[in-house]
Amino acid sequence: MKTILDHIASPADVKRLSPGQLPQLARELREFIIDVVATKEGHLGASLGVVELTIALHYVFNTPEDQLIWDVGHQAYGHKILTGRKDRFDTNRQLGGISGFPKRSESPHDAFGTGHSSTSISAILGMAMAAKLQHAEDRQHIAVIGDASIASGMAFEGLNHLGVTDTNVLIVLNDNAIGIDPSVGALKKYLTNVKKGTAKEENLFECLNLDYTGPMDGHDLPALVRELQRLKTVKGPKLLHLITTKGKGLKKAEENQVVYHAPGKFNRLTGEITKGPQRPQPPKFQDVFGETLVELAQGNERIVGITPAMPTGSSLRFMMDAFPNRAFDVGIAEQHAVTLAAGMATAGLVPFCTIYSTFLQRAYDQVIHDVALQRLPVVFCLDRAGLVGADGPTHHGVFDIAFLRCIPNMVLHAPMDEASLRNIMYTAQLGLDRPLAIRYPRGRGNTLDWRQPFEKLTIGKARERHRGNHVALLSHGAIGQMGTDIVAAFEKGKVGHYDFSFAKPLDMDCLGMICSRYQHLITLEDGVIAGGFGSAVLEAMNALGTPLPLKIFGVADAFVEHGTQEELYALNGMDKQHIIEYISHIHE
Repeated sequence: MKTILDHIASPADVKRLSPGQLPQLARELREFIIDVVATKEGHLGASLGVVELTIALHYVFNTPEDQLIWDVGHQAYGHKILTGRKDRFDTNRQLGGISGFPKRSESPHDAFGTGHSSTSISAILGMAMAAKLQHAEDRQHIAVIGDASIASGMAFEGLNHLGVTDTNVLIVLNDNAIGIDPSVGALKKYLTNVKKGTAKEENLFECLNLDYTGPMDGHDLPALVRELQRLKTVKGPKLLHLITTKGKGLKKAEENQVVYHAPGKFNRLTGEITKGPQRPQPPKFQDVFGETLVELAQGNERIVGITPAMPTGSSLRFMMDAFPNRAFDVGIAEQHAVTLAAGMATAGLVPFCTIYSTFLQRAYDQVIHDVALQRLPVVFCLDRAGLVGADGPTHHGVFDIAFLRCIPNMVLHAPMDEASLRNIMYTAQLGLDRPLAIRYPRGRGNTLDWRQPFEKLTIGKARERHRGNHVALLSHGAIGQMGTDIVAAFEKGKVGHYDFSFAKPLDMDCLGMICSRYQHLITLEDGVIAGGFGSAVLEAMNALGTPLPLKIFGVADAFVEHGTQEELYALNGMDKQHIIEYISHIHE
């Protein structure tokens, strides 16, 4: 029997429904999301929490003429399904399939790409101002933003400007008290007080000159439709405050909202997460970081940890549990996190600022101006460096080598394995005279026996792993783990492998030796070629006056789409087979 959802191919089909049919559509949409994500994986809880809101928005407004932004895009699965992508939704986040986030090139209904948070208010204001200049004053502009996202500095910058305009903008605050981890900070406390009716008399958003409505139940679909229809007639900047439950409609997701943000595969009926292989596996790099930080903090009381809203994802949660007074989640505020760490460093603390590589981009000025220029010994721990897989171009951490290597005073290290990660962390807390960035990938290491005694590293020292005499493979980071297999594919002694864990400073003595011994060089990195590790080697060879044929394996000058890490390595020619084929061609 056909469902209502079977007949929905566009928002126009939603508008043809009677108000009485909308709750049934909500049930079907929620079930459809659960059914697909249960087997294909993806972000679950956020989209389940806005099913009613998604339907109400498309029932009342007229996208793409009316412009709608989802912030963060984790919430947009229902939106994608209702805007013509239902039949392709099972390709979500897969190679060649639809993106897990709103994407302008994918659909005219996706007004703005939102893989990172807190951008929607500025973007929707820009669109609304453009509409006024183009005499399209009747066009509606809606931004849905979460309570964690609205606490970011950029969101407040947008609100500050919005409140002094007369633009036709509606901000929908999706308040579920959680981002990926529970929301933190004074704004969370304020919103909690608003919901309880205990806030101070003045309303923060009204003080910013926004027409405020709420708080109201974000799952009451008829009430939502009525309120949105009313707000559609109200001119000027407005804010609708909704209270929702992340994971709504799946009991397990409601009870454990952190895990069910992106739970992997699960039973669509019970919500039970599908068990992976039961054999022992090496730990994830992030967990090695988290456990090592606790171990070091036990012996060094000057160590502190900082993360911008990613305590679970980065595994700083381990230190927050062990030393709650020395580990800080500052919310989605990357700029603040970096300069907070800088301030702590001036006072003699050893701040480990743990942040996803792709999110450090949002604090680039602070890295240069507040940390590196003042030569402050902040330790940046860059999780999810390199190609991360299904999250796609907004989340690939491929630019950090290039954008950090050009900064004076910066040390850049990428451990090949768990022992190297532990040792550089140990070395850092002994005392540095400048900032250090440690980049490590999303995924697991290569050994179960990773808790080895600490060893102090020499900054800028490379490591010979296999000696050869014809082709030298110079690798930077965990991607170099494939070096042993590459060496083994050829006659003994033909290929040498060197672990250049430091991209800056580069080991010039080791490179000089390599240039005198070998005839061909290959570099391998999990980052962009332009300005990356291979470029550093090329610059160094020029300085040494010993140029050799050099092939750089890395990410080309293009944004990499989504897919599995293995698929993306192969597409970019960075996998083991491509490198072996290239070396074989050299031999011919």
